[in-house]
Amino acid sequence: MSDLVQASRATGIVARLRRVRLADLETPPMVGIAVAVVVWALVVVFAEPWGRLWGTGQDARCYYQATLAEPYLHSAWNDPIAYVYSPAFLQLVSPLTALPWQAFMAVWTALLIGSVRFLTGPRLLAAGLLFPFTAMEVAGGNISLLLAAAIVLGFRWPATWALVLLTKITPGIGLLWFAVRGEWRSLAIALGATAAIATVSYVTIPEAWPRWFEVILANAGKGGTWASVPIPLLIRLPAAVALVVWGARTDRRWTVPVASMLALPALWYGGISMLLAVIPLLGDRQERRQRPEPSI
Repeated sequence: MSDLVQASRATGIVARLRRVRLADLETPPMVGIAVAVVVWALVVVFAEPWGRLWGTGQDARCYYQATLAEPYLHSAWNDPIAYVYSPAFLQLVSPLTALPWQAFMAVWTALLIGSVRFLTGPRLLAAGLLFPFTAMEVAGGNISLLLAAAIVLGFRWPATWALVLLTKITPGIGLLWFAVRGEWRSLAIALGATAAIATVSYVTIPEAWPRWFEVILANAGKGGTWASVPIPLLIRLPAAVALVVWGARTDRRWTVPVASMLALPALWYGGISMLLAVIPLLGDRQERRQRPEPSI
């Protein structure tokens, strides 16, 4: 019964959001820049010392503390500093983890805010950053905003899906978009890029990959904490599949990031910030229909 209540509440939230016109939330670009600077400064300042009440960077600390020599020292699902992503992702961020903690947070937070700017554009940047779930995500330093940006970019450059598949994995359900539409080249690029990155990573640190698979199996089926939507993945995943299949058949790209969000292993409240990826995709179908056919 509690799952039905939560689902009903979620439906109500979506209905209310649909009544909000994006144009009503626009501000001059300079306002967005000012909000971005303030948010960035607050997150960086409150990141040090780590671990204090109301401190920032709780999720980012998971990547910062992990080492290539022993990446899965902390890997239990609800460990506050658990690292559960692939060795390839750790190799990607390891140059940043060589920085002092606060400097790392300065760069990492700038990347997340940059992702918000990419998803919202200049006039919706302030609204995007002040969206409560986005504020939570930027403060915590999780990667949902990066995944959202990768999904949007993936329509043009499918290789960006590698970031999704080599981190949270299950949001990769969005790749059904290509399968349902018969866009096999795009699907092959997404999977091929992922396989290529994984192969290179395996060659450099082969001992870490079997351990990652062990971590995945050990944490499979575990939910989140009080900070996540209490609807199990087994309920959310079929809904995500249905949504992306419907979206693919009706040419609605915005369904892909929404479905990927629903398919997060644990739907942390900050993960709802992936809804920002809907913004650049909302008018995409009409624009593509109005685009003139290339001359032969």
